[in-house]
Amino acid sequence: MGFVARFLVFMSLFTGLVSGFALQKLPLIQFDEGYTHLFGDQNMIVNRDGKSVRLILDERTGLSSWSLLGSGFVSNDIYLHGFFSSSIKLPADYSAGVVIAFYLSNGDIYEKNHDEIDFEFLGNIRGKEWRIQTNIYGNGSTHLGREERYNLWFDPTEDFHQYSIMWSHSHIIFYVDNIPIREVKRTASMGGDFPAKPMSLYATIWDGSKWATNGGKYGVNYKFAPYVAQFTDLILHGCAVDPIEKVLSCQDGAAEDFRLASEITESQRKKMDSLRRKHMTYSYCYDRTRYKVALPECVVNPEEAKRLRVNDPVTFGGIPHRHGHGKHRSKSRQSI
Repeated sequence: MGFVARFLVFMSLFTGLVSGFALQKLPLIQFDEGYTHLFGDQNMIVNRDGKSVRLILDERTGLSSWSLLGSGFVSNDIYLHGFFSSSIKLPADYSAGVVIAFYLSNGDIYEKNHDEIDFEFLGNIRGKEWRIQTNIYGNGSTHLGREERYNLWFDPTEDFHQYSIMWSHSHIIFYVDNIPIREVKRTASMGGDFPAKPMSLYATIWDGSKWATNGGKYGVNYKFAPYVAQFTDLILHGCAVDPIEKVLSCQDGAAEDFRLASEITESQRKKMDSLRRKHMTYSYCYDRTRYKVALPECVVNPEEAKRLRVNDPVTFGGIPHRHGHGKHRSKSRQSI
């Protein structure tokens, strides 16, 4: 199906979504309709129904070269704005060091100034829960981490749960089971840090032993392999564009439809505020060890700030670490 035909189908379906953003009306696609294998040899398996796929991390892939850890798939098209979603079931038992990502990126096209919108699922030791992290980069702003992390309010290894990204010209919204958990509004102060160039949709599983669990304290233990992440209910709903075109934009009012669809209702906002109060464990907007002054797009919520500061006064209160014997520790990457 050509771009024009795809776009007309997209618009006819999207028109009904603007009011109340009826996610259940979005069409699911077969894997081969929207995606292709990215890496990992035989460690990506498409189920017979063609609607579901498994990504596997085992010792064979885990011990290969760094760039080929685990397995992954990528969208056939690149998109400028849209709604991207999958229901995902994560590996059970010991999963420390395992990272599963569902994200938009254009790093293969813009090596030095790429954009990215991330869901990252971070494994843990036995008895500890998976954590979920969201992050964005714009125009290569990787030196400014905009991470937020949350404890999930369900066991993501027992059943499938839906994780979705809404990306428009003015908003980025992360959803879990159709409930928004994070909203990023484009502001003039962000400049090029707001993702604005066409991106592909990726899903990967890989070995993040060096950083993913307690700053690298716990790594992947291949005794518990294979680690299997399952994806189904695939949705790719956006403006597919040609990256070689000089002018890239959504056509015939699609950009305005995306803007309207990305507006959070009062009911949704109440649910989002409640989930953030109960389950958010980290936000870059309150991290005084990294940013003495909050980044310009941050809107400080006093309740969020207070709760995070109580739980971690060093990170969120700016209290200096105390080091024994007059020795100074080198500054390391934020433990995740």
